[in-house]
Amino acid sequence: MAAKIRKGDNVVVITGRDRGRKGEVIAVRPDEGRALVRGINMVKRHQKQTPQREGGIISKESPIHLSNIALVDPKTGKPTRVGFKTMNDGRKVRVAKRSGVEIDG
Repeated sequence: MAAKIRKGDNVVVITGRDRGRKGEVIAVRPDEGRALVRGINMVKRHQKQTPQREGGIISKESPIHLSNIALVDPKTGKPTRVGFKTMNDGRKVRVAKRSGVEIDG
């Protein structure tokens, strides 16, 4: 099955404490149904000091469920669902349902 949300996509959070915030997808974990989004779902972790890294409290992104994010429509900038369309040359491309614009050329 083709992925509706991929690495590098711009997404908006549609529910949860970060609702309305936008970010870029850093990584997708399809087996877990989650994605890492830059600057979204930040958590604080206590990190022990080692010779290579500093110790202390660090902030990092935590994975967010795919059902809580939506792709940003390239035309309107609003959340949209994703559909698929088969081109004449046989390629399968993602299409924004809101505006009908192709997401990946």
